[in-house]
Amino acid sequence: MTGIRITVAQTAGSAPRETGAQMMVWADRIEGTIGGGALEWDAMAEARRMLVDGRTQHRATIPLGPALGQCCGGSVTLVWGVAEALEDPPRRALWIYGAGHVGRAIVHVMQPLPDFAITWVDVAADRFPQTDVTTLVAVDPAQAVRHAPDQTDHLILTYSHALDLALCHAILSRPFASVGLIGSATKWARFRKRLGDLGHSSAQIDRIACPIGDPALGKHPAALALGVATAMIRTETRQSRERQA
Repeated sequence: MTGIRITVAQTAGSAPRETGAQMMVWADRIEGTIGGGALEWDAMAEARRMLVDGRTQHRATIPLGPALGQCCGGSVTLVWGVAEALEDPPRRALWIYGAGHVGRAIVHVMQPLPDFAITWVDVAADRFPQTDVTTLVAVDPAQAVRHAPDQTDHLILTYSHALDLALCHAILSRPFASVGLIGSATKWARFRKRLGDLGHSSAQIDRIACPIGDPALGKHPAALALGVATAMIRTETRQSRERQA
């Protein structure tokens, strides 16, 4: 069903959402958000006026303080256009190995985020809960690593230290973006030695983050998930700014 897609084309100063944020507006419903509040309310009203009068495009720069009485203090340039759905943004490949408590908690937190395309790997289909992410059943998950795109973020969270080591070895043997490994400092010290024995350099081994999460948040699966998600969002935000600079 045709509606109006609203896109944040540019921001200056403080703004509710980042450039590229989108929402869809139909006569009877909406999807997505450009930040809520008076800005979104007025943008939705304009979109519905376009649906009534047949206009297909509109663009406006809105100073949030003077125009809307908001405290953000910046300005937002919005583009309205006829569309069928939200655009799919470019997404980072994120492969998560292990569907246990921590894996489930991380998927629960990461799945709604638009910046990541998740592939969830485990050894049997019955280990996965019902989910909307891509699942991959692999009797030997380390063999599945070769199917991941080169610039993939990997998170290793399996039930087996032997499998964790095999996954680290497989990932370090090919191109990747990042690797996170669940474990203690003691586990990581042992893994460092074993990975060195397998022929990996210290510089390559140092690319693995272990332990993962934020120690200040604790070790509960949900706390680990929040720490991991925060770190990944910060990395993606920084790299996105570097690409735009």
